[in-house]
Amino acid sequence: MSQHKRRASAQQVRRKRAVVAAAFVGTVALGAGVGVWASADGGGGEPAGGTGQAPSKRASAAESSGAATPSSPTPSRSYPLSQAPRTIPAVRSHTPARGPGWRPRQGERVVVSDPELVDEGRLIAGELGLAYAGEKDDVRPGDLRLTLGSGGGNPESYTMTVRGGRVDISGPADAGVFYGTRTLKQEVHAGGTAPEGVVRDEPAKPVRGFMLDIARKPYTAPWIEDRIRELGDLKFNELGLHFSDDQGFRIESGTHPEIVSQDHLTKAQVKQIVDLAASRHITVVPEIDSPGHLGAVIAAHPDLQLRNAGGVPTKGAIDISKDASAKIVDDLLGEYAGLFTGDRWHLGGDEYQALTVADPQASYPQLAAAAQQKFGSGATVADLATGWLNDRADTVRAHDRTMRVWNDGFFRNTSVQPAKDLQVAYWTGKEIGARQPEEYLSAGRKVLNYNDEFLYYVLGQPQTFVYPTGQRIYERWNPRVLRGTTAVPAGFDGQILGGSFAVWSDIANAQTQDQVAAGIRMPLRATVQKLWDPGTPALSWADFRSLADRLG
Repeated sequence: MSQHKRRASAQQVRRKRAVVAAAFVGTVALGAGVGVWASADGGGGEPAGGTGQAPSKRASAAESSGAATPSSPTPSRSYPLSQAPRTIPAVRSHTPARGPGWRPRQGERVVVSDPELVDEGRLIAGELGLAYAGEKDDVRPGDLRLTLGSGGGNPESYTMTVRGGRVDISGPADAGVFYGTRTLKQEVHAGGTAPEGVVRDEPAKPVRGFMLDIARKPYTAPWIEDRIRELGDLKFNELGLHFSDDQGFRIESGTHPEIVSQDHLTKAQVKQIVDLAASRHITVVPEIDSPGHLGAVIAAHPDLQLRNAGGVPTKGAIDISKDASAKIVDDLLGEYAGLFTGDRWHLGGDEYQALTVADPQASYPQLAAAAQQKFGSGATVADLATGWLNDRADTVRAHDRTMRVWNDGFFRNTSVQPAKDLQVAYWTGKEIGARQPEEYLSAGRKVLNYNDEFLYYVLGQPQTFVYPTGQRIYERWNPRVLRGTTAVPAGFDGQILGGSFAVWSDIANAQTQDQVAAGIRMPLRATVQKLWDPGTPALSWADFRSLADRLG
């Protein structure tokens, strides 16, 4: 199922509704300040949007009859033309108009056109202090109306119309309507009033992600949930969880409890994280990296560790010539497919140490023998590693997932080719036999941008890593800059699905989780701005940073 056609399953809708209902009584994230303001001012706040079409006959009749109230004054030419909303990410298009705009007031309503929008309606009503009225056909001054359009188009697009003292947010799917409510929430939080006029908005890239390494450093469930709320308000739509590595395995397991680290998330906590993310239209993408980075699994199963010809163990690497290695990884992939219900999966595949030596066949004769037995006399260790990933892809594909692999999990000149549906998570150009991004793109692969030059926040700044800054991302990066600082040709843009800012916990105690949250605050905002609209931003960095401070 493609990103542009994804619709929540009935089960996901129920989960999302339960999470939003729990949040209905209070405000969250950016909305916390708004709730206080609304109560003190005697007003509430609500998102608004429009269909981009002519108003309904009922709405037109209400406007022509002069059915305005003091809370919704009739627009007149005495008002100056409105200014475009100031939001992060910036809206793509705003048609100005003359009028007072829309200011949420206590007792005014959020109404929806469709039961699929109940979650979005309840959430924004709770955030802005409005009354959630459910499905209604009547039109009242001050209303915020959420509507599903009948046409097609990008499901993450929306139109927001502020006119006649009301707000209408419409989109072809609930995701777009949700993003319209995020725009309205930011407008109200920043200035108290949503400007008159029409916003038409949609993202340039369908994948706007944040990846978190919880394997090397455990993060608490409440901290992760706070990041989800932050990501949702910024219109990110993906959270990656790297939860298995040499230093730890951080999620409860029923099939292999012996591999789980003492400090871990329970499945109940993960379910709550997944459900909260779904309520914000965020897909949680799990990663069980293999055949490298499996030290925590090997610690409980030392017989599966890869050893070279001299019997020396190879750090983090599982022996892929053994059937038991495949079984334990497939057990885990199958188990967690039931917990992570989104449509995407990360298979890892990077830094398998057997392929970093000068002669893998001589150093690891058991792998060479297994390759030849499985794929023929000319097969190599790289062929065996490629076959391993293809087999793991078969396991995950059975659960109807779209899969990605780190770019250094793809190898040159192998007789065994990686499955054609594997997407490339491009992070580095430093691996042995490094290939330019164009090589993957020219082969027709879809690519996700994890450029370690800009998007890697590596705790402790080991090797050559330095903490990325929002300003550098904002001024020098865009989704076509896949490696280093040079963009690939524009003709490849359609194959680049988006990207992800990543936190890696190499030196786990270098920062507390609160320091991490502070350190990634502006880089996250800069990243989503460039994924929503890769062009040169209208605001200077100083103005963008000032806006971020104002929005909270």
